[in-house]
Amino acid sequence: MNHKRLVGTVFLLLTLAACSKPTIDTSTDETMKASIEKVKNSLSDDKKEKFDEAMKIVAFSNVDFKDLFAGGALAANGLEGKMKQSLQGKTADDIIAQAESIKQERAAKEKEQALSEIKELIAKQAKAEQAKSELAKFRIERSRFYKQQQAFMGSQPIIEISVTNGTSHPISRAYFKGVLSSPGRSVPWIKDDFNYEIPGGLEVGEKATWHLSPNMFSDWGKAKTPADAVFTVEVEQLDGANKESLFSVKDFTEDDAKRLAELKKKYGQ
Repeated sequence: MNHKRLVGTVFLLLTLAACSKPTIDTSTDETMKASIEKVKNSLSDDKKEKFDEAMKIVAFSNVDFKDLFAGGALAANGLEGKMKQSLQGKTADDIIAQAESIKQERAAKEKEQALSEIKELIAKQAKAEQAKSELAKFRIERSRFYKQQQAFMGSQPIIEISVTNGTSHPISRAYFKGVLSSPGRSVPWIKDDFNYEIPGGLEVGEKATWHLSPNMFSDWGKAKTPADAVFTVEVEQLDGANKESLFSVKDFTEDDAKRLAELKKKYGQ
């Protein structure tokens, strides 16, 4: 036997060996069930687990559950046909390889979407950082929180703040985050947002002191006010004379910051 003939014989044997591997027959439900079982039984225990996982991935790769629930029986029949078509004539190796390809494609799409989201979040973060420097010009000169006893209605929570508009814009409404905490305590008594629409606005360079009265049945009314409690206020957004937002950090939240950190860590950004 010459060299070429030997190579040809080996190739033929390998081809026949590959062809002899059991395949899935989806012509009927019965043949599909029997052939899948036959394919699985031909595998080692380790490969059986891979095959089971791969079957799920391949079988459901073309299933859109939104269309399935919206389309009823007709859509279900169509999806069943696609599932069977994706399995027909495949060996275990074919199924496992196809599942791996699907996973890689999904991973690529997920990364693409994640990188796009990272870009959006970084832009929002940058905008919020720029806003902080402008918001700092709207100075909180003094802040106090206390409860004022009422004649008949119990105690009324009062937020007292003195501010100076150091921005170059008249302000129609200001949005704040208030935190009431005690030294040595990790959890504040209250941490909540509030805002105030300024009657007549606050012109450039103007100062004002406001006594705001939150609902006594809100968290402000329930908050404890121990003697050592300290009340701090941060400006989060300012609206201009036209009542549209001038500067805001509210669009980039703590959840956004956590999400950005997680995505950067996962995708090495």
